[in-house]
Amino acid sequence: MASVEEISNFQAGDPGPSRDAPINLNHYATKKSVAESMLDVALFMANATQLKAVLDQGPTSQHYTALVALIGVSLLLQLAMGVLFIIIARMNLNEVSKQQRLNHLNNMATALVFVTAVINIFITAFGVQKTGFPPAQPTQRAF
Repeated sequence: MASVEEISNFQAGDPGPSRDAPINLNHYATKKSVAESMLDVALFMANATQLKAVLDQGPTSQHYTALVALIGVSLLLQLAMGVLFIIIARMNLNEVSKQQRLNHLNNMATALVFVTAVINIFITAFGVQKTGFPPAQPTQRAF
């Protein structure tokens, strides 16, 4: 019969004996930054596609100026986030002297992600529809 100690080692949530080593915070933070960067790239590509659809519809489409401006701001913020993520990923979290700066950069990146998400909510609300039809041409009147 197994002892109480052996049984408790198999309970859910117990890391087990092979996971007793402390987590490398720098490795964890780097993986987190890389994952955020990948999501940023995906959103960047989606916004580029949306911008192309708006430009294809032409300036006669509804909310054209607002959508071009919002998508442009979103793309610029995403570029800034990408640079921040690269800087964060390259810094060593285990160095105590860099932890305060990393915390500040992480807070900035989080704020940029929030603002970009809100902007993209408005982009979605204004709607970008790719109709498949060529942009409307202004009609000319014959006098």
